Amino acid sequence: MVNSSSTAPEGSARSRRTAAASHAPSLGAANLNPFGDLRALEHLSARMARSLRQVFEPLLRRGVKSWAEPVEVDRFAGYCAARRAHGLTGWVPLTLSTGGSPAIVVIDGTFLLETLDIFFGGFGEAPNPMPVEFSPAAEAMLRRLATAIAAPLGEAWGPLAGIAFEPGTPEANPAMMGAIDGEDAVIATRFALEVGDAMLPTYIDILYPVAALKPHAPQLSTKVHGRSEPDLKWRSGLTRAVMGVKLPVRSVLAEPVVSLATLLELKEGDIIPINFGPQVPVWVSNRRLGTGTVGTANGQAAIKLNSIDPGFEEEFQ
Repeated sequence: MVNSSSTAPEGSARSRRTAAASHAPSLGAANLNPFGDLRALEHLSARMARSLRQVFEPLLRRGVKSWAEPVEVDRFAGYCAARRAHGLTGWVPLTLSTGGSPAIVVIDGTFLLETLDIFFGGFGEAPNPMPVEFSPAAEAMLRRLATAIAAPLGEAWGPLAGIAFEPGTPEANPAMMGAIDGEDAVIATRFALEVGDAMLPTYIDILYPVAALKPHAPQLSTKVHGRSEPDLKWRSGLTRAVMGVKLPVRSVLAEPVVSLATLLELKEGDIIPINFGPQVPVWVSNRRLGTGTVGTANGQAAIKLNSIDPGFEEEFQ
């Protein structure tokens, strides 16, 4: 089951790695955060958290709840020391289009290997015991996840600073991240993923070197004001337009897995056996709507919805 036991679920008190970004520096210590309270970055992270659902739900084949944790600031060496307790970890640099040291995506190794197992038709089980390094297939999955994360991350940064991100070579050892020094200050943004019925979330971190973001200090230091009430006529027209948007609805009855040798030997007339239970998943675009039962209605094949995932309505509000 895709899961992580690193911390408590949403809504309870969560342990913090370091002092929060909004805390004042100690007397005589260097100020690691020159950007103030970082409210603009926290709002950006909240938008990014919503986008992570469409990244992971197709891969994990189940509903995902996601949210952003408070932004924190630390030295890179301090962050790495805290990560050592989590064991095998994936580190992927993200080159910033504006230059400077790259950002870094940090993914828990257990979660990565569970995702890899699902990708190859398994049930989301990591090896036991865990390996000490990633296989080529795991490195390919790590790069795939980083690439999938980079696209919505660039979209989230677009309105604020117009930064795009390009994934680099994955590493299992942070010491191999040569573009950033242990004493460099980093801003850590953490995203929680609660997969299916898992009791505990797993976490994905994105680290931003403070030096690389200094050219964007005015945008990061901007106060975030509440939204003014929109014009009612305009909002009504927008609502009507949105409600007229057409979205593709699909259901996955079965996903048989065959070996490459069998695939190459297939010819016309061959039969591929499939098995599916009474409940099948129903998707709207890349979002899981819920589950249903296959049947007929008015002489046509149809699916009767039996349940709707709780997080589905939240995404369209």
